[in-house]
Amino acid sequence: MAENKKEEVVSAALKAEEKLKSQWWILDTEGELHKIEEFNFKGRDNLRKFAGYEVDKDRTVHQEPPHVTMMKALELVDYEPASDPGNMRYYPKGRMIKALLEEYVSREVGKYGGMEVETPIMYNLNHPTLANYLNRFPARQYTIESDDDKYFLRFAACFGQFLMAHDATISYKNLPFKIYELTRYSFRREQKGELTGLRRLRSFTMPDVHAMCRDLPQAKEEFMVRFKMSADVLDGIGIHNADYELGVRLTEEFWQNNKDFVVNLVKTHGKPVLVEMWRERIFYFILKWERNFVDNLDKASALSTDQIDVENGERYDIKFMEEDGTTKHPLILHCSPSGAIERDIYALLEKAAFDMKVGKRPTLPLWLAPTQVRVIPVSQDYLGVADKAAAEIEAAKIRVDVDNRDESVSKKIRDSEKEWIPYTIVIGEKESGKEKLPVRIRETGKLVEYSPSDLSAEIKGVVGDKPWRPLPMPRYMQQRPKFSG
Repeated sequence: MAENKKEEVVSAALKAEEKLKSQWWILDTEGELHKIEEFNFKGRDNLRKFAGYEVDKDRTVHQEPPHVTMMKALELVDYEPASDPGNMRYYPKGRMIKALLEEYVSREVGKYGGMEVETPIMYNLNHPTLANYLNRFPARQYTIESDDDKYFLRFAACFGQFLMAHDATISYKNLPFKIYELTRYSFRREQKGELTGLRRLRSFTMPDVHAMCRDLPQAKEEFMVRFKMSADVLDGIGIHNADYELGVRLTEEFWQNNKDFVVNLVKTHGKPVLVEMWRERIFYFILKWERNFVDNLDKASALSTDQIDVENGERYDIKFMEEDGTTKHPLILHCSPSGAIERDIYALLEKAAFDMKVGKRPTLPLWLAPTQVRVIPVSQDYLGVADKAAAEIEAAKIRVDVDNRDESVSKKIRDSEKEWIPYTIVIGEKESGKEKLPVRIRETGKLVEYSPSDLSAEIKGVVGDKPWRPLPMPRYMQQRPKFSG
């Protein structure tokens, strides 16, 4: 008997996107548009790869990217065979990294002025406003049934935030009205051939900050503020301007009327960008940018993004009171300053794989390293000394563990290297009782003498004011389970 398959919910925007014929250009920092085939990509290899990836629109992956091997070997993340593909399991170290990134991005959005809220993860598929918006967003949906109603799982925080803004009393004095949620989780039913590791998921954590703006001039001004904020957020994570390429998507009309604004965006970015231009607007936005990371398989993945939405203020009947007492609908900016948190981890691991290709030791940013310092006693006789040094370092809010296993010193050092431990200290008879200890620095491979307090100061200087969490596993290695094979 044939299986009765339910029809997949596919938005009108997604169907339109699949048939969309775009004009593709490279826009340089002088404001000159170049046809892709005529642009000189010398010294711009990543931009060339990004342009090819976007124009081809092939999202399928035919081999496993390096970050998948790394995330398993480091016991961070793994596939969950009991769930739908694209839904992952996070081991203690991976959960800690993810939590620190979540905290950091939320803190930076708070500094920007985003008011944090929380909204439901599911919405009625037949709600008139939501159904209308659903068809304007290019994403495949998860749907579920409850009683006699059908619901879809959110793919962003837009729904809840817009419904909340609709019910709020807003004055022009409150604009830009900035509202934020870290969605754990957002859901998109990406096609199976596109799912791979942390790069493209069906369940992901998306920081989403919207800004309701009075008019286009205010929207453009706020757009630039958020453009810089997003670059700073990625920089703080450890993903820098040299690591990504900018994609700009816009209508011909917006380009013709706002050329200076778009060129200023490119100048702020500091290097040529890929432009996708539409003759007419088929989505709800007139301008969108994305910072795209190009990985070891030459696949591009959007990280931070923002867009100017000209439809949803009216669609959701969001109103603000003008100075003259009339009510108007705001323009809405949609921004994720970091992109999906999982994708940031993917980018950091792929960066480490790039380092390995050129002979560098792979590392994570120091503030995200699950163990920042490992102390290795050469035998059980020196465990007390190792514990004392570890306690001094830990007191400064630094993650330190002790390898107390009955293994050779050489194996313990090799294991420290395999785990990408930034600082390793070996303690034996020679080091016992000394104020300064020999510290092996992973990044340089050098052995430098530090006292525990000096080493703590060194680490704190690098980490700065980034969020901190304690060690995600027991301090003693002997007490730790092994999560992945």
